[in-house]
Amino acid sequence: MPDIAPLRPGDPRSLGGMDLLGRLGEGGQGVVYLATDPSGARVAIKWLRSDQAADQVSIGRFLREVEVAQQVAPFCTAAVLGTGVELDRPFIVSEFIDGPSLQQVVQQEGPRGGTTLHRLAIGTATALAAIHQAGIVHRDFKPANVIIGADGPRVIDFGIARALDATSTLSSMPVGTPSYMPPEQIMGHQVGPAADLFSWGGTMVYAASGKAPFGSDTMPAVLNRVLNKPPDLSGLDGPLLDVVMACLDKDPARRPTAEQVIIRLLQRPVPQSGILAQGSAAAIPAGAWPAPAAYPTPPPTAPAGQPRPAPAPKVKPRTVLVMGAAVGCALLVLAGVVTVNQLNRTTASASLTSPAPTPTAPAPTVPATGTPLKVPGGSITIYENESDPITLTSYEVYDEKGKEWVDYARQSLNGTFVKYPNNKESMVSPDGRYLATRGKNYSSDDFDFIEIIDRRSGGEVTVKTVRSPLQSTIRSWSKDGSKILLNVEEKTGDEWYYVGFAVVDVATHEREIVMVRDKQVQETAFGWDNEEKGVVNVYGDQDKGLRFYDTAGKVTREAPGIGTLASGTMDIFSPSGRTFVTDCPDGGDGDHCLWDSATGKRLRTFTSECDKVLGWYDETHLYCWEQDNATRDNVQVVDFKGKLVRKLIDIGEDVDYSPIYTIDVPGGS
Repeated sequence: MPDIAPLRPGDPRSLGGMDLLGRLGEGGQGVVYLATDPSGARVAIKWLRSDQAADQVSIGRFLREVEVAQQVAPFCTAAVLGTGVELDRPFIVSEFIDGPSLQQVVQQEGPRGGTTLHRLAIGTATALAAIHQAGIVHRDFKPANVIIGADGPRVIDFGIARALDATSTLSSMPVGTPSYMPPEQIMGHQVGPAADLFSWGGTMVYAASGKAPFGSDTMPAVLNRVLNKPPDLSGLDGPLLDVVMACLDKDPARRPTAEQVIIRLLQRPVPQSGILAQGSAAAIPAGAWPAPAAYPTPPPTAPAGQPRPAPAPKVKPRTVLVMGAAVGCALLVLAGVVTVNQLNRTTASASLTSPAPTPTAPAPTVPATGTPLKVPGGSITIYENESDPITLTSYEVYDEKGKEWVDYARQSLNGTFVKYPNNKESMVSPDGRYLATRGKNYSSDDFDFIEIIDRRSGGEVTVKTVRSPLQSTIRSWSKDGSKILLNVEEKTGDEWYYVGFAVVDVATHEREIVMVRDKQVQETAFGWDNEEKGVVNVYGDQDKGLRFYDTAGKVTREAPGIGTLASGTMDIFSPSGRTFVTDCPDGGDGDHCLWDSATGKRLRTFTSECDKVLGWYDETHLYCWEQDNATRDNVQVVDFKGKLVRKLIDIGEDVDYSPIYTIDVPGGS
């Protein structure tokens, strides 16, 4: 178990609503605390020093860099769980691994060898493979960032070095540890996954010998050796020596990938290693490296709200289980690559013959409870379950003092919420990768605009939309995250009216402005149609209907007599697009009608205690606004019998609140 020091007088007693139990360590980046989250689980929180992010721009950039690390598959890594800001200092919440660092183990027990060293090499290489497949470069892989847990080695702090490098005001020196830093990083060149393999090789040298391959004396001497001298490979022999020597090549183009390292280590296991020998059947020929693989495209992340995999069960720390865990991680990574390729081949073959029968999906159920989580901005508690098909990703709270709505957006699909005081609105993409925002002011040349922030790369793009006095408000993302729908609004007197819409292509950053100026549809916002190939809006005064438009603004069809859409409804159509919901024509409060999207035929009518439908929870449930007394509001899941099934949000007295959920599309496109 790592040493846990007591909190000091200047330390906070909580961060992000999590109680701090003690200190796990302190370094140049900040302090690491042991804490408990709202569910009672132990987590590690790294609270950055104030000079690591000196202003709001730096803080935002840092958080965007770190949040990408939450997409890393949990193969032999300590999962990043969330981020936040306290006293203008960012913090990172990660899985707590109960164990010492590799550096501590070697210092206290001496160098590693035999099967212990071999499974350490496989486990850490597997962690790098998972990190690289998420599109991340660690940039500070070293013995102190490898934790020896009960179930094997775990890699921590991935993604943080890049964030610090992008925001630090301390020095122009690249962030990293000189003894394990590759030549290209020292020279300030762009680094890729090959840089991590250099650091991995150095870490294996340290594990086997207790010494860094280029020494650890003065910085100028170490840097000179890294750039110009061969490494000291004492303590290594056999296949691991060959692998490490290849990784410490000064030319990054000649280093193997993490996957190639895993294959080579599995190919020639140490005697009596059991499962290692089983993994060698598809290994590469002895002494030959595969051709360098292209940098892998990050796999698509799960759509918002998709059930997240349950954490692996805890196991007792027995030697045989530790060995199995490290190798199991490696086999999972390699098996995953093979399975995906086989699946692609199978799918391609099947498409040339006949379509497979569509299985009948079981009726969805709503989890009975959710874990409570207090969020910033007021007396607001959300209740989330990992099986929920929707995720709260942003919201607005009305500030009575400032007489304006204040915007909050989530740092990832399950991360913390951050205040964006300079934005009018923000909306997270369905996969959590992008954040679309609209500021409070026009550009210097009087254009309204949105900014699209890529949380994976940190890039930001500004897309100008309409010129003042028009404005463009963010309506919604397409389900595949490729497009953003905006509404064009024009002010007449004291009222804003909807006079058109805009579609922004996220990949090309191009936008298409479509002016409609139809007085029959100017009081409600345009939303995506059921196929997201065009838009819809409500038309008419008394006998209201739903009017469908193509992307050029041409009317394609109408569904008359459907009633009205509740103000603020985010999702008109069900996840499949087959049905849509309205307030019934000639109905009373709480009367809801479901309609067939293709025919406009009424399918069902029911009454609930909902004051306003907000959107679809899944294909057979909605979520709605419900006031349980004169001052307190809730967001609830409601079924098609009108029964309130589960509370999603509890809003305190005198809090004006506007939530935005992201919804998954089961089996969708």
